[in-house]
Amino acid sequence: MNMDIKNTIKNIILNPNVFLLKNPGTKQTIAKNTFWLTLAEGITRFLKLILIIYVARILGATEYGKFTFALAFVSLFAIFSDFGVSSITTRELAREKEKEREFPNILSLKLVLSIGTLILICFGSFFITPDPVIRGIIWILGIYIIISSFSGIIYAFFQARQKMEYEAWTKILQAVAITGAGFFVLFNFPSVQSLSLAYLFAATIALISILTFFHFKIYHLKLSFNRNIWRNVLIMSWPLALAGIFGTIYSQTDSIMMGYFGQIIQVGWYNAAYKIIGATLIPVGLVSISFFPVLSKLFKESKEKLQKSFDYYMQLMILLAVPLVIGGMTLAPKIIDFVYDSSYFPSILAFQILLIMAALSYFCNPLGQILIVSNQQKRLFWITLSGAIVNVGLNLILIPKYSLYGAAFATVVTLLLIFFLLYKFTSKFTPIKAFNLKFLFTFFGAGLSSIIMYFVISQQIVYNLNVLLSVLIGALVYLFFFWSFKKLVDLFRNWSI
Repeated sequence: MNMDIKNTIKNIILNPNVFLLKNPGTKQTIAKNTFWLTLAEGITRFLKLILIIYVARILGATEYGKFTFALAFVSLFAIFSDFGVSSITTRELAREKEKEREFPNILSLKLVLSIGTLILICFGSFFITPDPVIRGIIWILGIYIIISSFSGIIYAFFQARQKMEYEAWTKILQAVAITGAGFFVLFNFPSVQSLSLAYLFAATIALISILTFFHFKIYHLKLSFNRNIWRNVLIMSWPLALAGIFGTIYSQTDSIMMGYFGQIIQVGWYNAAYKIIGATLIPVGLVSISFFPVLSKLFKESKEKLQKSFDYYMQLMILLAVPLVIGGMTLAPKIIDFVYDSSYFPSILAFQILLIMAALSYFCNPLGQILIVSNQQKRLFWITLSGAIVNVGLNLILIPKYSLYGAAFATVVTLLLIFFLLYKFTSKFTPIKAFNLKFLFTFFGAGLSSIIMYFVISQQIVYNLNVLLSVLIGALVYLFFFWSFKKLVDLFRNWSI
């Protein structure tokens, strides 16, 4: 392993163009794609987080609550504009490059789905709120979400070719545009309506740029309306679409219900916590996008290599999830105070509860991906349907009494159910062994290292530092002791042999 790391570092230094732009092998391809996605997500999440912090501070919890309520509502419909088509496109094009000739038909299908979704959003807005101001915000953000979602089909093409550097550049462009436009209106025309228009303007500019680059550099854009191809794609994608719909329900219904019950300021507190949780989930998305095309390819080529890649995938998730929960809960008050201000202190407990949900998401992701790779997307549909039913029921019971804390608890229970079902279905319907001793050793090492990290960062001399320094010290302590644990295990294995 050490030799692999040394060789990788050497290749980066001596051949940066090969490492950053070429796909000579599986490991290097995953490393390259993860690098680009990490760069893009790091920049975009940082810019958007800075923007959201200023939005929350300048507009206040009530106005911020209106914005996040409207955004949660339109996000509930966003899955209809994709209907699982992007994931199927990546999977099918990664397996057979010849299927790229069907892309014009997929593009036209995406366009039709987007137009239909926008009509649904506008129609649904009359039933979710009597407030004409919020309804107008929903319409603006509805167009924004459709335009942003349309980029997803282009990203699917990039992912199939395992050229995530193109996706990275375009995502950075969109984030810069949204952040720039957002700050402009916040400092000159501070209102929820102006902020919504800024999001729409930036997304439009970004999409035009993406389509122009794609058309002239990657694949000549054109539309084709072959109903047979549409039918074949939809037959494969509908389970993913319904899974996405129900997944969106259990991730967005809490904010929508709180808004419907008139708890607008609580929506602001809840989403303040959720935005930080979203930042902690960045590694999940990065690793998933990098692994998905590789796993899709290995599924047809080698079950042994598929298992090996899955093991590496799951170990990486364990390595990241365990310290996230322990460190995040310890530093939660300082994190909320640093990102927002004292008016958002009610978000602290919700943030601590949602950290458990974030960790479960790390474990669920590899299992969900392997179900899709194994052509078991129908199983994923039933899993998310179960999660959505449980989540809606719990929210109806808990939100009226416990508000944002009840919503957070409902989300955790939902993820626990989903994890259990994913594990059961993966073990039964895929060639993957969903659990082995490697995971146990990794979990034990991560847990032990995290406990040591906790004792360090909870000391007043460290805890009272700037929160960024506390996080950095905690991360270094964790990595050092996990590395030491791994060295000790390797030494014991060699001694036993």
